[in-house]
Amino acid sequence: MLLVGPAGVGKAAFSEQIAALLLCESLAPGPTACGECHACRWLEAGNHPDFRRIAPDGDDEPEDAGNDKAKKRGSSVIRIDQIRELEAFVFVGSHREGNRVVLITEAEAMHGPAANALLKILEEPPASVYFILVSTRSKSLLPTIRSRCRVIPFGAPDAASAAAWLADAGLEKQARRYLDLAGGAPMRVAQWKDQGQLAPIDALVDSLIAPPADPIALAARWDGLLKGDGLFRMENLVEGVQRWLFDLAQERIAGEVRYHGGWPRPKDVQTLNPRALLAAWREIGQFRRSARHPLNQLLFLESLAAHFLRGLRPAN
Repeated sequence: MLLVGPAGVGKAAFSEQIAALLLCESLAPGPTACGECHACRWLEAGNHPDFRRIAPDGDDEPEDAGNDKAKKRGSSVIRIDQIRELEAFVFVGSHREGNRVVLITEAEAMHGPAANALLKILEEPPASVYFILVSTRSKSLLPTIRSRCRVIPFGAPDAASAAAWLADAGLEKQARRYLDLAGGAPMRVAQWKDQGQLAPIDALVDSLIAPPADPIALAARWDGLLKGDGLFRMENLVEGVQRWLFDLAQERIAGEVRYHGGWPRPKDVQTLNPRALLAAWREIGQFRRSARHPLNQLLFLESLAAHFLRGLRPAN
């Protein structure tokens, strides 16, 4: 199976439930694993002998393998040796004489050699082995891999269901605010909460609603956000600034916003120059390329702030 759709709509949770169903040795009457048998307990503990999970590895610089900083710089990929390790698992018999399951999350992170290695395994898999691939960018997968999978598309739930789910997660008051920003994906909002990103997101939007005229002062505020304890990173900040400019331009041209419907609107939005807003939006798109590893964080933020403020020129 290939589960495809945007981030935060439940693909990973669904894939884990399917894996549990396939491995459970005492299925309940409903479509859920029993949670009590040996297989379910082993899966919960992360040591089921007939289950393998493949996820991106952050170290993509083997020549600097002893350098911690180099490891952090490496992009997250699924390496060929991770896939090759599946061969012994797939083509050797089951430990429990039942199903075997391979779960590959972020399958689009496979580079060419890894994808080709997986393709060879998928050509003639044993009958009792199940592959579950999860991807937010399925078009990045090899067409031959997609053709060998049953594709199950996932979309964002309706607004009422998503808001109810967030209310159960303790986010009832600001459900609409964060859902709009997350593209309607409630689990992405829950992830932001767990990672301590909600407060920095609010602070960033506050700085964009009424920014100081001095780019150095604005950059200093942003620098403080990035030094917090949560997982709010430079790439999140750049994306937030770019989305704000997009909404200002769309509000100016079409009278509606896409991402920030739950936040107060700037009082002077109708005086802004839509061409300047769109120009700044395009320019800040270039910042996303180096957002993960700026050479000098404060200088990067000052340049970002200058481009942002330049986009707020009045129409006259």
